[in-house]
Amino acid sequence: MLRRCALAGAAVCLATITAPTAADEPILVGDKLVYPEGAAIPRSLTETERIYIQRHPLTELRDATDPPTGPVHCVAEYEPMGAILIAWESFTSTLTQMAANITTIGDADVYVVVDNASERISAQNTLTSGGVDMGRVQFIIRTTDTVWIRDYGPRYIYEGDCRAIVDHTYNRSREDDDALNVYFGAQLGHEVYEIPLVHGGGNYHLNALDEGNATRLIANENSDLSDQEIIDLWLAYQNVNTTLWTPFPQSVDWTQHIDMWMQITGDSTIIISDWPYDSGSTQDNICDNAAADFAAAGFTVYRPPARLLWDTHYTYTNMVICNDLVLLPYYTNSQVTQHNSQALAVVQAAMPGKTVVQVNCETIIGYAGAMHCIVMHIPEPVGGANPTAYLRSPRGGESLNPGEQVEIRWISDDDQGVTDVDLLLSTDSGVTFPTIIAEATADDGSFLWTVPDIYTTHGRVRIVVHDTDTNTGHDQSDADITINGEPDCPGDLDGDLDVDQADLGILLGAYGNTAAGDIDGDGDTDQADLGVLLSNYGTTCD
Repeated sequence: MLRRCALAGAAVCLATITAPTAADEPILVGDKLVYPEGAAIPRSLTETERIYIQRHPLTELRDATDPPTGPVHCVAEYEPMGAILIAWESFTSTLTQMAANITTIGDADVYVVVDNASERISAQNTLTSGGVDMGRVQFIIRTTDTVWIRDYGPRYIYEGDCRAIVDHTYNRSREDDDALNVYFGAQLGHEVYEIPLVHGGGNYHLNALDEGNATRLIANENSDLSDQEIIDLWLAYQNVNTTLWTPFPQSVDWTQHIDMWMQITGDSTIIISDWPYDSGSTQDNICDNAAADFAAAGFTVYRPPARLLWDTHYTYTNMVICNDLVLLPYYTNSQVTQHNSQALAVVQAAMPGKTVVQVNCETIIGYAGAMHCIVMHIPEPVGGANPTAYLRSPRGGESLNPGEQVEIRWISDDDQGVTDVDLLLSTDSGVTFPTIIAEATADDGSFLWTVPDIYTTHGRVRIVVHDTDTNTGHDQSDADITINGEPDCPGDLDGDLDVDQADLGILLGAYGNTAAGDIDGDGDTDQADLGVLLSNYGTTCD
């Protein structure tokens, strides 16, 4: 579509800029927005959505869960990836080109979310024709509203050695999009944590050192929280310390998301847009200031060009990194083509050794996003083909009583899926695990354990997970547990859990005439009892 060409004259009209049309709006049916199949809904709010949100503000957060309790690492995009997640809604030609490169050069799977079985067949035919390695494609049948899965899709963390999802309330009135993560987590067997934030996932970039970045759009979306409260939430759920930056004005980028002008490529390398044709503009100042701050923090900063033409923000930072592959936008607009080779050179310098593939994003960029906006990264499983587990409780330090009902809680992970778990008990600080608590029980994350009548100060619980290929993995308490049962300590007559001189004195004082020193339970204190005591002499029973 040509926009504002009458204002610019014939020379400018040689460049066509694709933009949303009336057909790219949701339809209000009763009190619900319906998103037509195949409609290229923009990443930014449509006019219909703006009106709808004025009447139905995005203030109702889904119920928050407690944050993770284990060691957490939020995964950076340049870390090893097992898969890329996409939604088959629009821009399917672009998605097909991306999937072909991801499943071959990128050495990763592609999860494709389709609305129904019929759409799966259509998508499968298109992907096959596009040269995608279909052995690396997995379909998820679940209704979505839009293609912009970066903003509503799963943010992955590792909790212990297990992948888990941090989910947020999507900053759009797109209910089916917003509901995807809970379903997707259940399909893969991944724990889902609900962070109490309204958010769009493209407004977040981080490195592998747990340092994150977002624009202060997040403060506007969560006006009941202070900046520090927002930062603390990300720290609690993702273990990331986050810096908030000034967003671009909406006249430049309707989304105000940080992924439209920044991409972190390593622990201390970053790509930030430069604005050679907009020197001194608000966006130029924001990017220059950010580049200076990152450089002062020890980062090497790379600066590809960016352009603002009318109200389309041509960005090269909205790229996709997948293992040794980088998918980089290029554009055919006659005023932008000169920058394609410049951007390629910058990205190759920033990520030497990676294969950079340029993909035509002319059509999609008018909808306020590019390739980064239509993917979500799924990290590889830590155990590879072997399943992993994280025992959430009991981790150690607990004091338990016989007969007490204690919930053993865990999460698990595997490349194919965990089938069942065993739960075992040690009384020697994890040297051996001879006692079976449960065997081949369901991998549902919880088991109610009746504590046995034993005494130990050196208890540990272990979970062993099994997968369909008979591979196993395990995790266990990392400190001792006390079980306050009756101690079994032959020869300990004074109850101090040591068999020593004091016990021998008790036995000899009772020898031959009372049961005070009876160890073997025959009612007499005699030679047999003395033999038991002497055989255990010097033993500490705990």
